[in-house]
Amino acid sequence: MRISTITNWAYGLTIVMTLVSSVSFLLSAKAANDERATIEHRLALEEFGDALALESEVRSDQARLFVMRGGAERHLAAFRREENQITAMERAIDGLRRLGLTPAEGAALHQAERNLDELDALERSAIAKMRGGDREGAQALLFGPDHERAQAAVLDPIARFRELVSTRSDMMVQQAQKTADALSLVAKTMLGLTALLFLAVLYFVLRRRVVLPLARMAGIVNRLANQDYAVDVPADRRRDEIGDMNKAIQIFRNNGLERDRLDAAQRADRETKDLILQMMHRLQACESQDELAEVVTCFAPQIFPGLPGHLYVLNDSRNGLSRVGTWLDPAQPVTAFPSTACWGLRRGRPHVSNRARNDVPCPHIGESGVTSLCVPLTAQGDTVGLLYFEEAADGETAAATGLYLELMAENIGLALANLRLRERLTNLAIKDALTGLFNRRCLDETLNRRARDRKAEPLSCLMIDIDHFKRFNDEFGHDAGDAVMQHVAQVMLDIVGAHGSVYRFGGEEFSILLPDIAAPGAFDTAERLRDAVASAPLAYRGRILGAVTISVGVAASPEDSPTNSLINRADAALLEAKRRGRNRSVRASGAEGVEDSAAA
Repeated sequence: MRISTITNWAYGLTIVMTLVSSVSFLLSAKAANDERATIEHRLALEEFGDALALESEVRSDQARLFVMRGGAERHLAAFRREENQITAMERAIDGLRRLGLTPAEGAALHQAERNLDELDALERSAIAKMRGGDREGAQALLFGPDHERAQAAVLDPIARFRELVSTRSDMMVQQAQKTADALSLVAKTMLGLTALLFLAVLYFVLRRRVVLPLARMAGIVNRLANQDYAVDVPADRRRDEIGDMNKAIQIFRNNGLERDRLDAAQRADRETKDLILQMMHRLQACESQDELAEVVTCFAPQIFPGLPGHLYVLNDSRNGLSRVGTWLDPAQPVTAFPSTACWGLRRGRPHVSNRARNDVPCPHIGESGVTSLCVPLTAQGDTVGLLYFEEAADGETAAATGLYLELMAENIGLALANLRLRERLTNLAIKDALTGLFNRRCLDETLNRRARDRKAEPLSCLMIDIDHFKRFNDEFGHDAGDAVMQHVAQVMLDIVGAHGSVYRFGGEEFSILLPDIAAPGAFDTAERLRDAVASAPLAYRGRILGAVTISVGVAASPEDSPTNSLINRADAALLEAKRRGRNRSVRASGAEGVEDSAAA
């Protein structure tokens, strides 16, 4: 029951019991007044009876004195006064009768009145005889037995009347006392019940149902006000205001928990977006595929904590993928697989392979049955790689964060595509399209950079020219000439390897830079290169092209001259080699060094 209902009922019952108590007290007071009035009425009646008896005796005494003293007038006057008094008393009797007497009391009064009249007639007769001179006759009447009987006849009804009045008054007083006591008991009982009700309301309603719950809820509300939503709100099934307050607090706590959860989700979302943004900035600054793989390997476990995975890149022939990055030790250690072994790459959409086999598993995960997600990396509709995620230890998969996954995959795909485009453009800018060697521009930039840095380490330069190259174009066609240049370029790459850089200087001329190699070592390299070219027969489309020879000019810096004149000195040495008959190596110092034999 609601506290307001209990309070209203208690208030109504208090008012009712207070009214009953007040009415009982009033009725008890009225009963006490009735009791007092009854006693006063009884005393008045008894006094009236005593006065009536006394006046009757006094009147008889005055009549007797009048006769005994020979007709003294003062006794006659006194007799008449008493007679008048008796007449007044008779009128008072009539008044009492009108007030209401019991039949017995009325009969007694009526008998006393009648006997009083007889006594009065007897005494009047005696007085009349006295005044007529018959003193003896008057004395006989007043002092004889007739007068005694008449006087006794007056006093006996009066005594009976007094007894009846006393009995009735006693009964009325007792009844009034019982009524007053009963009403007083009712009033006191109502007062006691009112007090008990008040105490019950104070204890059960105010203390147990209001004060104690409010004190408990005050602590809870204070903790909630301090945003401590972990506080436990006990269940309260009461259907009253306190129960409503408890439900409201529970709702407030739940809302607070939900708000904290949403805030945490928003913070996590913001942190994830910040990580993706940081990754995007670093991806844009990457200059190589290895740097890109390092960035992805660094940020992927931060963006998707607990999700191990790999980063695969599609090869240039677009028929296979190779692993370039990995994080959090995935269970599937595949380093490379064909592009047809992934359903995600086939479909161009993310593909989930799980233990339940709700879908076709990718062949590249084998029979491990690991739950994984394959996300193709695309840029402008072209597939460039693959993101591979495995199920976390707590059962979470990357598919649950689809928006972040899509954003991450899109940026990695764009970064890979940009790197490949940049690499292609760089190759076009610094490499020769026919031979794949660095071009003249790259050579100039390298030498200029070396000259600016003013390094003291030695640097040697080889200037190479294919002997009688025009003969190949004239006899076999320009395609054969291109094949000759490609052959010579490949031989130079094989001989030089990682010790230097090979450049196409222009036409059929080539340049080689050998850092940290002095002039003698460079001359040895030139000889090995000349021998390798001359000893490798070349055929094109089934036709023997004949022997291919080269002439080489060698120059070194800084032992001979500064770096900025290195090309000119090597070129001058090359011209000298041609002048001496080709198929030989010549140092720029003017000394011929080791003479080579002419090509066979």
